[in-house]
Amino acid sequence: MASLRASPKGVAEAKKAFKLKGWTQEYLAGSVGCTRQVVGKFFARRSVASHFFTEICAELGLEWGKIAELEPGESKLDNGIDIDALVQEVREKVKTSIQERCGTMRVLDMTQPIGLNNIYTSVNILEQITGRRRKEIAELLQSCNPENFDRFGLSDVREERVPGLEAVEKYSKLMILGKPGAGKTTFLKYVALQCNGGKFQGAHVPIFVTLKDFAEAKDKPNLLEYISQQFSSCSLTDTKINDLFNQGRALVLLDGLDEVREEDSHRTLKEIRDFSDQFFHNRFVITCRIAAREYTFAMFTEVEVADFHSEQISTFATNWFRGKSVKSATFIKRLEDNNRIKQIAASPLLLTLLCLVFEESGDFPANHSELYKEGLDALLKKWDAKRGIERDQVYKKLSPQRKEDLLSKIALTTFVQQDYFFKQKVAERYITNYIRNLPDANNDPEALQLDSEVVLRSIEYQHGLLVERAKGIYSFSHLTFHEYFTAREIILGTRPLEEALQNLVSHITEKSWQEVFLLAVGMSSSADRLLLLMKQQVDAIVADEKLQQFLMWMSEKSTLVQGDYKPAAVRAFYLDIDIQLDPDRTLGCVLDFPFTRAFTCASLLARALNLEPSRAFLDIALELDFSLARYRALEPALAIALDRALAIDHYLSHDLDRGESKLGQALQLLNKQLPDRDGSEEILGNWWKANGQAWGDQLRAVIIPHRSLGENWQFSEFSNQQKEVLRQYYDANLLLVACLNSDCYVSREVRSQIEDTLLLPIAEIEQRKR
Repeated sequence: MASLRASPKGVAEAKKAFKLKGWTQEYLAGSVGCTRQVVGKFFARRSVASHFFTEICAELGLEWGKIAELEPGESKLDNGIDIDALVQEVREKVKTSIQERCGTMRVLDMTQPIGLNNIYTSVNILEQITGRRRKEIAELLQSCNPENFDRFGLSDVREERVPGLEAVEKYSKLMILGKPGAGKTTFLKYVALQCNGGKFQGAHVPIFVTLKDFAEAKDKPNLLEYISQQFSSCSLTDTKINDLFNQGRALVLLDGLDEVREEDSHRTLKEIRDFSDQFFHNRFVITCRIAAREYTFAMFTEVEVADFHSEQISTFATNWFRGKSVKSATFIKRLEDNNRIKQIAASPLLLTLLCLVFEESGDFPANHSELYKEGLDALLKKWDAKRGIERDQVYKKLSPQRKEDLLSKIALTTFVQQDYFFKQKVAERYITNYIRNLPDANNDPEALQLDSEVVLRSIEYQHGLLVERAKGIYSFSHLTFHEYFTAREIILGTRPLEEALQNLVSHITEKSWQEVFLLAVGMSSSADRLLLLMKQQVDAIVADEKLQQFLMWMSEKSTLVQGDYKPAAVRAFYLDIDIQLDPDRTLGCVLDFPFTRAFTCASLLARALNLEPSRAFLDIALELDFSLARYRALEPALAIALDRALAIDHYLSHDLDRGESKLGQALQLLNKQLPDRDGSEEILGNWWKANGQAWGDQLRAVIIPHRSLGENWQFSEFSNQQKEVLRQYYDANLLLVACLNSDCYVSREVRSQIEDTLLLPIAEIEQRKR
């Protein structure tokens, strides 16, 4: 059967499928590997070579036997074998072998393999390789929005995605590139399983080859011989395998080109080229790490595996935790609460690590530096070691430890300069400056330059920690790792520690440095010195005389509050209630959570704490005027709870007994204005939306004369510069408390010293030291 032509009915089906694909004839010809004239002949019902005919049908998703114009019994090969019957026979015989080789996965510290279909999450493909785009740093920064640092994520640098299976179907010769741990092997195994089960490319037989095993096979067989050896236990003769390839019915999956040893690389590349040329009308997919080595497969289309997005992360987690005591919803919620951890979850390998860690303890470690270190160890050491892969050490003096030191120096230098993206030449210069100081380093400038280029590429493809985001432009793979290495250089670098810490605390008002502070205290064997320097820097923010007077008043006012609460939490409350910095009372919460529960959300007191309201509670609860009124307008359920808390008849007798009848009478009048607490939530919500702000204003006017709240200070009294300083002061205190409460080692004395003097004027702090 040297040539075939389409039947009238068959060509109509082919044209219909071609139209649905939306392709041009030139595009189809390129996918098949033939000329435009051959495709034209096919649609004109003229005879074309049988292997081109079957390949065109396969590209269109059609069975060639139903499209070709055949005489009875003509659906056979020249040797008399029915090709469709042969495909079904081979598929049935290799089915068990493919399932055994591709049906499970086991990575990192997993104690047992897991079924691949039980955990698999659909992969997306970038048809344009990110590192080959011609973009400037300014363009990359626009897509990352560094102005809002909480949302700044390098994983957001993405191109349009297509589903992985769609890409394999679209291109008959495909090279899939990806960072370490991007899920290339898992995807290729999934393709094999789907084909094996007849759910994908059903007219083909899947053939999965681990290129490392092929390259190191005894007696160095060629690819056809190696595949025949693989299937020798499946009762398949060499003749049947040859017939399968000759008729273009194999889906050849070649995994891990980057894992082939340097000494085997040349032979392996030649084998792939020769084999794909000889059996061109079959379908081929190769996987390889980005930047692994120079290769040329002229007829292959190169694509890139995309990072996971939020939906894929959720799907993976749901599959992972199915049937386990730890629930996927808890894991996903904790990820959503921590943007930095979620960033690294975009890598399937690191997402697997996060799932393993979370499954063990039901949460992530409080000290995030430990978690990130485990992730870096996976990329720097474990990922290859667990699979028995030995990478060539392109620069023998760069141990994993020294690679971390090098990355730390690059991180700190670029982070200080806010260079989240940097030119390749800049990165190479940093590398040159580092390796020239190593023992026995070659000091020849040209040799050092060449070495730095190789080191940069090896860090990218071996570990994926530096990534080419556009042509000649690099960044760390995740902002999280950029921050981690920055903190590591500060704490463990060669610069004197005191000098490094002083430089760090100078950035305490910069939002972009907050995570670095948290990581630095977590890495420190003792965080005492860093925390004390932070405290000094925070206090110095408000050295302005007027601001110091305000802090003095705030300190005096906070002493009026009765109750067993941390004084600093009370001061935080008054700082916010007067200058309205933080409607959620975050600082008071982290300082003294019971205080916040009692005074910022009455529903928690009434429903959760189930405590008898105290006079101290009344003092503060009544002062939560407009902010709580705003909460009511947003959440009607809070109106019911707060109305209960403000059922002040119970307390008014205490006020009257203490000679506070004017306050009591005023509160009674205000209480009568409140809507019926037995009304529906809709009625209550509507009332608060219409009247809440005005009621809150009346409440504030009643309280001020009796509680001295706000009588001397209004936020409007400060200049714009002073307002901004107060905001910086508040945020810096919040960061300081977050560091203090993190899982770091800090002495009892230093903790007490910091907590006791938070939000105090400098004069009072100095007085307490004496």
